[in-house]
Parts: sequence; C-alpha cells; structure tokens
Amino acid sequence: MTVEPEPDVSVVVIVYNDEERLPTAVGSVLEQTLRNVELIIADDCSTDGSYQVARKLAEAHPGRVRAIRLPENSGGCGEPRNQGVKVARGRYVMFLDSDDTLERNACRNMVEAADRTGADLVSGLCVRVHLDSRHGKRTPWYPWLYRRTRTLDSAADLPDLLVFDTLSTNKCYRREFLLDNGLTFPRGIHYEDLLFSAQAYLAARRITLIPNTVYHWNVVEKTAVKSISNRRGEIRNFADRVEIHRRIDAILARQGQDRLKLCKDIKFLKHDLVLYLRELPFLDDDYRHRFAELARGYIQDFPEEAYAELDRIHAICARLLLREDWDGLMPAIDTLLNRHKISTPLAERDGRIYWTDRHLDDPEMRTVLDVTAFGYHTRPLNQMALRNRLTEYTVHGGDVVLAGELVNPLGVIAADAHLSAELEFRARRRSLQTFRFPVPAPRHQGDTIAWRARVPLARRLRPLGIVDDVWDVRLHLTADGKRTTSRLTVGTVDLEHAGPVPVRPRLTRLLADRIEAQVSAKGHLAFRLTQHGRAARAGRAAVERRLHSRPVRAAKGAYRTLRAVRRDLNSGTRKLQVYDRVLCKLPIRKGTVVFESHLGKQYSDSPRAIFEELRRRKAPITPIWSYAGERPEGFPQDVELVRRWSWRYLKALAQAEFWIDNQGYPLRLAKRPETTYIQTWHGSALKRMGFDEPSRRMLSAQEQSFYQQALDRFDHFVVRSEHDVRTLARAYRIPEEKLLRTGYPRNDALVRVREGAPLPPEARRTAERLGLDPGRRVLLYAPTFRAHPDGRVRDFSFPFDLDAFAARFGDDHTLLVRAHYLNRVTLPPSVAGRVIDVTAEPDITPLLLLADCLITDYSSVMFDYALLQRPIVFYAYDWEEYAEDTRGTYFDLLAEAPGPVPRTEEELFAAIEDLNTVRTTYEARLKEFVDKYGEYDRGDAAAQIVDRFFGTAGEAR
Repeated sequence: MTVEPEPDVSVVVIVYNDEERLPTAVGSVLEQTLRNVELIIADDCSTDGSYQVARKLAEAHPGRVRAIRLPENSGGCGEPRNQGVKVARGRYVMFLDSDDTLERNACRNMVEAADRTGADLVSGLCVRVHLDSRHGKRTPWYPWLYRRTRTLDSAADLPDLLVFDTLSTNKCYRREFLLDNGLTFPRGIHYEDLLFSAQAYLAARRITLIPNTVYHWNVVEKTAVKSISNRRGEIRNFADRVEIHRRIDAILARQGQDRLKLCKDIKFLKHDLVLYLRELPFLDDDYRHRFAELARGYIQDFPEEAYAELDRIHAICARLLLREDWDGLMPAIDTLLNRHKISTPLAERDGRIYWTDRHLDDPEMRTVLDVTAFGYHTRPLNQMALRNRLTEYTVHGGDVVLAGELVNPLGVIAADAHLSAELEFRARRRSLQTFRFPVPAPRHQGDTIAWRARVPLARRLRPLGIVDDVWDVRLHLTADGKRTTSRLTVGTVDLEHAGPVPVRPRLTRLLADRIEAQVSAKGHLAFRLTQHGRAARAGRAAVERRLHSRPVRAAKGAYRTLRAVRRDLNSGTRKLQVYDRVLCKLPIRKGTVVFESHLGKQYSDSPRAIFEELRRRKAPITPIWSYAGERPEGFPQDVELVRRWSWRYLKALAQAEFWIDNQGYPLRLAKRPETTYIQTWHGSALKRMGFDEPSRRMLSAQEQSFYQQALDRFDHFVVRSEHDVRTLARAYRIPEEKLLRTGYPRNDALVRVREGAPLPPEARRTAERLGLDPGRRVLLYAPTFRAHPDGRVRDFSFPFDLDAFAARFGDDHTLLVRAHYLNRVTLPPSVAGRVIDVTAEPDITPLLLLADCLITDYSSVMFDYALLQRPIVFYAYDWEEYAEDTRGTYFDLLAEAPGPVPRTEEELFAAIEDLNTVRTTYEARLKEFVDKYGEYDRGDAAAQIVDRFFGTAGEAR
C-alpha cells in the first residue's frame, strides 16, 4: 500500500455561487512555485454550478484537488473554512476566497519562513486589486507592517498587527497549532476573520512577518450587490461587528492584555465606527436610533485614553453620536469625510469657536466642541469650503430641480451682501466639457444661504458619451465680489426614485441615452451616463467590445506608454540625469545670479539683502528667484521667477554664475566649477548642527559621504562670529578659506537702526498694514519648533494662557506671534486686536525692528534681535527636555542668556510687566552677548559681499 506524502500546505478555497471566478482562484494555487500543495474547495451549498465546477476541477487534478460541500448554506465564510481544515492533511493551512488569488510564490515564501523560524503563524502582504479601476489601481493592506522580515514572540510586541491586519487569508498556519488550540471560525456571525485572527495572534508562540506579497484581494467597488463587509446599511452588520469585538475584549481581559485592548479601542473609534458613520446621513431615523443604542452600549465605557487619541472631528462625532444629536452629527460626518469643509454655522462664546451652541453647559462637551484651533474664523469667504446640503431633487421631463442650503459660518456672508450663484456640471475626467446654469435669487434663510434652480439638463448638457461618464456638480456663490465653491452634500433626499433624465451625447445616443443621479464616495451629488433603451445598450456593448479589440488595446498601450514617458521625463531621477548630462554642458550665463531663501518659501533673509544691494547699485546682473508652491507670493515682479525643481529652475542653476541662498539648494544637484556658491546661512546655532548631530554621525559611510559632497558645493560660507566658526563651520566641515567674516546681510538694517537710522520704509509699511498703534508697546513672540522623538514636528500650542496674557497686557501692549515656518498658529477671537499672528509675513526683519521686546525660547532669532540692544525675555519652560535630548546644545542658555529666563507663566508675565528693569539689569550682558555672537555684524555685510564678488560698481568679477 502506497502512503501519499504529507502536503507542505493545504489551501482551503471557499466558494458560494461563484462558478465563474472559482477556476481562476484555483488556478492561482495550482500554479504555485511550491508544488507539494493540497487544494480543498469547500462549497457552502451553492445554488448555482459552483460545486459542479469544483468537482470537475478535482477530477482534472486528482490527488491535488478535493471538493467538499456543506449540507446547508452557513451564511458566512467561517464554517466552510472550518470544514476544510477538518479534512486538510498539510503541515500548514492557508485560506483563499473564490474571488481572490494567491501570488505565485505565496506558499513557498510562507512555508519557508515558518520552517526557518518555527512560527505557528506566518503573515505576508495583502494587496487590494481594484478590478474596475481604469488605471489598474493596487493598494497594499497596511504595508508598514511588512517592510521587513521579523519574528515576534507575542502579538503584544506589535499591537498594530492585531489591531489592523485582521485578515485570515494572507496567513499561513501550522495545522497542529490550529488543532491543539481548538481554533475555529465562529458560526452564524459576520466578521469571523476579526475573531479568528485575534485568537490566532494571541495563541501563537511565535509569529513571523514577511515583506512579500502573498494575497491578491480583488475589489469591485461599483458592483450592484455589495459584499458582506460593505453592507453597512443593515443593522445586523454593525451588531455582528460589535459582538465580535466584545468576544475579543473578553479574551484580552482574560489574558490581562490591557495595552492591546486600548490600542484596539482606539482603532475601533478611528476606523470601525467611521465606516458606519459615513452611511448614517442616508439612513432613516429608526436605523440611526438602533445604531446609536448599539454604539453607546459598547463605546461609552471605553477609557478616556482612547478618546484622547482621537483628532477633534473624530471626537466630536463620537460624542454627538452618544447623545443622538443628529442635527450636530450629520454636519460633523460631512467634515469627517471632507476635512477642509466647514459644515455648521458654528458658535462663538467667550472668544472661542464651537462646533455647535448646544451642550456648552457640559464642561466635557465644551472642551470637545471647541474648534478654535481649526482657524475657521480666520478664513475669508473665498478660502472656505462650505457645506451645501441638498434639500430637493426632482425630475420634470428633461429638467432637474435642485435646491440646497449653504452654511454661513459665523455670518461670514453679511445679511446685506449682494449674492449671485451658478451651478457647474463638470466631467470628472479632466480637460473635458463644463456646463454652467444660473441660480436665480439665492437668499439668506436663517443661518444658511438658500438657493433653488431648474436646470434644463436634457437640452443643455451635451456630453461626448464615451470618456465622460461621470459628472460632478458644484455651486459657485459670489457675495460682494468674493466667490466660494461648494459640492452638493446628499443626505436623505431621494435620488433613486426620481428617475433618469434623457441625454443626447455629442457622438451618438447609441452610447448613452440617460443620465442618473448618484452619490460620490465623499457623499456628494454626481451624475452618471446610463443606457436604458435597447439601441443604447447594444451600442454601448459594441463600443465596449471595440474598446477591448486588439487595435484599441494597442492604441491604449501606446497612449499609456506616452503618459509613462511624460511622467518619466518629469521624475526626479530623469531631471537629475538631464541636469548632469545636458544642462550642465550649456554655457555659463555671465552675470546670472540665482537667489533662494528658505527652500524657495520666502523672499527674505540675507539673499534678499544682497539682491536689494545689487539692485540699489543698478548692477548689470540677471537676477532669478526660486519659489516653492503653486504660485509665487511676495516676490518682486521685475525679476525672473522659477519654480523650485522645475526644468527652468534646473536650467537656471546649471547656467548661473552665482548661487546665493541661506539654507541649501537640492542636495543632489552638482555645482559646476565655474559657478560661485555663496551660502549665507540662516542663523547662529544653539542646538547642535550638521555632523555634530548624533543622528548624522550614525549614518552609513556612504550616506555621510553623500552629505559631505553637498556641503562641499559651498564656495563661501557667511559667519557672523567666531562662535559660528567653532560651531557651524566645524559641524559642516567648512574650511577656513571658505569663510566670509562679514556678518549677516539681513542684519544690516538692525545695526543701522540701533545706531540711529530711521525705520526703513518696509518696516513702516508693515506697521501700517498690521494696524499697530504707535502708543502701544510691541512685543514679538518668536519661539522655535518642537519635535517628537521620531523627528516629526509637533503642532504648535501656546505654552502660556493667551487670554490671560491679553487681559493683563492688552490695553497697552500688542503681541505679535511669529511661529516657526514649520508650524501654524490659530488665534482665538477673544484676543483680536491685542494679539496678531504674523507667521505669514515673508520677512522677519521688519517685525524685529518694530518690536520693543522679544519673547523667545531657543530660537536663533535671539542672536539677531540682540543687535538692537532691546530687552529679550527667554521663556524656557521646557529647557531640560529641549537641551537634554539626543542633539544637545553648544552652550548653556540659562547661564548666558542676556535677559530673564522665566520658567513659569507667572514669571513670564512678571518680566513683561517690568521691562524697564529688564533693560537696565541686562544692558551690559546684552552687549557682551552681541560681542560674542554677533561680532562681525557691523551693518555693511551686503556691501562687503557685493564689493568682493561684484565690484564696487556692482559688476560681477
């Protein structure tokens, strides 16, 4: 008797009424590079020919494929898998759904990893394949979990694994491990994968993750019949999810896995709950109430630590759901899906902005509903994305009647504003047609702008009919010359029964004869061309066949190739190649100077000072300024402007005689020997820089060499003191012969004003623009940024009570707030007129000149402002944390600071209250500080540099 060898792995393929796709799934197993694979097809009592197909496949592959059938349909994916495991003979078990496929090397990679590490469970990368995507969209499933091979002794070592990758199908299980632990899928309940995966993770003695794609999850988003996971409008669906989570919670509680439970709670609030919230606007009151009851029964007992991890709009949604405040929740869901949208009228109380004026008597809700930090109140109308709720949709022959209400937050659209509006229908695919229809008499209606229009779609909308199937709708509202554009948010308005509208495509009605309303993924009104008549259906089918013919496929291939070529031509790699091999061979353009400040973000700093000195002398140069972003703002109009990393930018740098910047041109761009690079830098150093940073020293030798090559491009490096020589120059390995001991050109204006010169015109214009009262003392608060341990920049928050500051000093002081350019500031309305955000001002020098006192922490602005010999207050509330992190500092600021160093809010306020004492007390130390850290700042730095490199007449030499 011959004993069959034990299979390496048994793949259980489950199927229900999927006879067409089953052979493809099975084929992906039969074609595995690991040959010793057993395949078990478990049919869940299909009513179509799936089981017959399974039997034929088994007959065609005897010994490799077996087919089993459940006596009755189980209603889910779990029981067919359980039955498959029961009859499996392999050392390992894997699962596959009939509409998905395995990657060709999946079995080999997983089995080899399991054998090598002794893991009970091996998991690989799953990729979602969007079958109805025109461009072959593929989305990795939580790819950060699979960036490298790693083996875990416990799921607690990587909570994200249990929390996020809850699939059972991208995994390989030791069969004895499943049997010994009694691991089976739950019966009669959806989301069985969540429970099974959690049980497997928690039972496994060892888990190995591999960075290989193993599973292709095929997704058809436009299908008429939604999958179980997508039928979120059924209350049982949510009930099942909650029940599964309760069962997982019970296991975690028994094992004392409190940290895993917290991570799972956070994920439930951020992800699971949101999947259902997005459906709520389209469901009836009965469903909403039942949903809220289920949610409340589960999430209201979550620890506060879980809610603390939510961003504000998530927290608002969760809290309003618990209270069943549908009027507040529906707009919040709209903003949750469309993050820049302002969805409610908002409420201002005591100088703060709140999502709604309800629940503000509850201190906890008052905190949650506070959206002042969003900065809604600071935006002009033309920078607002407003919620536009569709209130009516009816079809009358070939016309569509649309009506809606546009939210008017904080009354930004005045009651007496002149209003006009139009609806725009735009094909979703770019560069195609746009149709506009007037909206008569939009009007104020409570705290909204109401509008209504009858749109003659049948007569006026003329699509092409073949490449513009989907049309989006926008309302453009103009109020006193300012325009805001909004999408139409669909709620409970009945689109389905309104019926289609006749349409006449420009090509032919054989392509489409109707257009129907639908809801976009973000909840907005859209329209899709459809085919109702027999001729249109036949014509469309013929076109589809032609679109898949060999000539058309060839044409599509050629078009995609051209697009790929275009993308390649604009890729960073290709640009670098062309820059090195072509552009750098072009002749140098004598007299051409490329200026850049803060990576193209500003027209400011020392490059600006040098440029303006050259312009004052009417030097015969060709100046070019680089800018970052979509369009240049704040740059001079009479010079050539080039967008950073554009072809024009690269050509300008390749042919320039001079590069002048304060931070660094792209590291990978080589500088030609004929080009002179003047690096003005942007500040003296308190924090360790360059190769003095531990993280920089930890780079590989190759990475350090690459960084050094970028630094070696500097021909000259501006310093303002010997402190810069000992710190910056040494840290960036700048040799002595490259140092320019001129001081910073940007500081020339500060020195001249200190020595009695009047304020320059730009400073006076800045004061006028900001509305500064000459009779009030001006304070400038300019802190540096803070970073998380992983290097990510923290959001800015005031380290003192801004309202208390304004109340105490606002009558005779104006506080200017200048955040680091990596941060953003939002001021509450309560401090308006007393505190002004000047972060967006392009150049800080006029602000320094206007300030009577600087309040800072560890920003290098201290070295510049000290030149004015005015009081400086150092608010070092977190000095130990800042100074003792891995970077460290070059000197002890607390010992050398030329001003008071308050550590608490009250100490800060006391110092500001007595600035005259601060001035006299620290006058001598301030002069010593300037002598030490600004000894070369004498007011003529720009002139020295222009004299040296461009001659006394400003001509380059």
